[in-house]
Amino acid sequence: MPEVRHSVCALDCPDCCSVLVTVENGRATRLRGNPGHPVTRGFLCGKVARYLDREYSPDRLLYPLRRTGAKGKGRFERISWDEALISITEELRSISDRFGPEAILPYSYAGTMGYLNGSGMDRRFFHRLGASRLDRTICSAAGSAGLAQTLGIRCGTEPEQFRESKLIIAWGANIHGTNVHLWPFIVEARRKGARLYVIDPIRTRTAELADRHFTIYPGSDLALAFGMAHVIIAENLCDRDYVERYTSGFESLSRRASEYAPERAASLTGLAAEDIRQFAREYATTRPAAIRLNYGMQRSERGGAAVRAIATLPALTGSWRDPGGGLQLTTSGAFQVDRDALEMPGLQAASPLAREARAVNMARLGEALTVLDNPPVKGLVVYNSNPAAIAPNQSLVLRGLQREDLFTVVLEQFQTDTADYADIVLPVTTFLEHTDLYFAYGHYYLQLARPALEPPGETKSNFEIFRLLAERLGFEEQAFHETEDDVIRAVLSGSKGAVRGITLEQLEAEHFVRLRFAGNGDAFLPFANGGFGSQDGKCNLSMENLDYVPPEESRLGEESIRRRYPLELVSSKNDDSMNSTFGHRGFVDEQTSVLWMHPADASERGIEPGEQVRVFNGRGSCLLKARITDGVRTGVVRAPSVRWVKRSPGGKGINVLTSDRLTDIGGGPVFYSCLVQVERCGD
Repeated sequence: MPEVRHSVCALDCPDCCSVLVTVENGRATRLRGNPGHPVTRGFLCGKVARYLDREYSPDRLLYPLRRTGAKGKGRFERISWDEALISITEELRSISDRFGPEAILPYSYAGTMGYLNGSGMDRRFFHRLGASRLDRTICSAAGSAGLAQTLGIRCGTEPEQFRESKLIIAWGANIHGTNVHLWPFIVEARRKGARLYVIDPIRTRTAELADRHFTIYPGSDLALAFGMAHVIIAENLCDRDYVERYTSGFESLSRRASEYAPERAASLTGLAAEDIRQFAREYATTRPAAIRLNYGMQRSERGGAAVRAIATLPALTGSWRDPGGGLQLTTSGAFQVDRDALEMPGLQAASPLAREARAVNMARLGEALTVLDNPPVKGLVVYNSNPAAIAPNQSLVLRGLQREDLFTVVLEQFQTDTADYADIVLPVTTFLEHTDLYFAYGHYYLQLARPALEPPGETKSNFEIFRLLAERLGFEEQAFHETEDDVIRAVLSGSKGAVRGITLEQLEAEHFVRLRFAGNGDAFLPFANGGFGSQDGKCNLSMENLDYVPPEESRLGEESIRRRYPLELVSSKNDDSMNSTFGHRGFVDEQTSVLWMHPADASERGIEPGEQVRVFNGRGSCLLKARITDGVRTGVVRAPSVRWVKRSPGGKGINVLTSDRLTDIGGGPVFYSCLVQVERCGD
């Protein structure tokens, strides 16, 4: 008889879906969304609906491997777990003894969003080892910093309330492609007469379905936010009562916004001045109005400031008062679990350093592997990520990974680009095969997953692998003897805010539990009556130190660069990808092998549809196929990301073009502040 088991999608997506797994004779035969989950609502995205082809792929890594050929060539032999653990611990011990433990660098991000396998036993292990700490900035650092500076906490409008909105603004948010479980709530709102507007330099799947699409210049969002604030303040469209009660710094914002009349904002954003004026009026006079902000627009040099300024708009108009109003970038700040109990940073005191280790920004991995000294990085442990494909300044990253004196361990499910450079590869479980606890950054439900399937071959979870490594290195602390349930109980028992009182037993019985918010009936209105996360409890509108300067690599940026490389590259996420997670799929590789070009730009260069083109700048070049489309405006090209490097002609992916410069705040990468030139490859 088929049995239905519960799981949770662990992929890096705001939806964090509740998944039902049909199992027959020990094998999964179907995945579907849990109809009882208020956000998942019975369906899965196309990526995860096909996840069983990944689960049972013949290319899945099932046994530990040791490199036998040159780095990057992908030649390995099977070894036992004992051999793998002995090799790893001997090398790590030797590196620590010779160069100090900070010569060892962990590299991970959100390959799993589970607490235990994403930031649990691994953090404990590296803290006790004394390894360098990784500053995990690759995705959301600038936006998170900007949001925190304005709101004081990373919270926002819950997705279920979007059905009540009269105006929904998708700002840098391809909802239909990367946040699809918000879409049904938008459909409900539109059936009741709501309008959907999209602000995006690319005509995404969401933009195609919108009532209006504002094709903004890449990286100019801060100028548009100031232009909107100018109109709202100048025409007295603010909610004065809300501003006076619950905000600080209004005069500062007013002075800055006064400098951005719609005509000036138009010259900086590529939009018409009258469109900006009418848009601002419509936003300010429509209640409720909700902004779905996403992380795409913060991947530019002014990205943090842009988020900071956009987050002032709901406070100016008072839309935080309304169910269906406000703004959502992330909901993660509401999950106030006990991170110290999870990660145990105090273990650093017992390490050979006996202090907090240095921090290394993951956006500058190439520099860390080739330039960083005192000590240099001699050991690299990669898990939950594929930096050879996804990290900026790819040429420098690959040069570092090729070092013969760099001992590299990779925990993986497939032989990715990064795994090809490993000395030891360890096979790991999928989210269907281990226990974990999950937060979400697109809704307010805490979830528990137990193994729905037996791990195949000799695969092990990240949690178990780092526990075994700790054991082999002789770490005797109780932290390395705790079970998954021990850790979950500790994390929950020390939690604060809306997580307080949720227990493992409750999660075991119910699978998902809504966070426990006080007041406002069933609707969570985080800032209806102030209550911002700042010291004074008010929304910080102060913009005294902010001004918009076009990114160095943009059409209005540094002239010497744009003269040589006149096209703005946006390497935004491919709808059927999850960064590089599904790069093994043939149709995903096909989708990420193209360059979108406007017909005018293609014609100017004599480029025909489907023709191979060379995309290049001063950092490198890669080969793609031209897709001629008006889905981008003139002067903009788009490369859906991220393609596996080994599948790319010449072994170079799109990130060979991106720089490792950092955002204005938060230390994030500036993937979308990137100028290139394109030429025909000929025969």
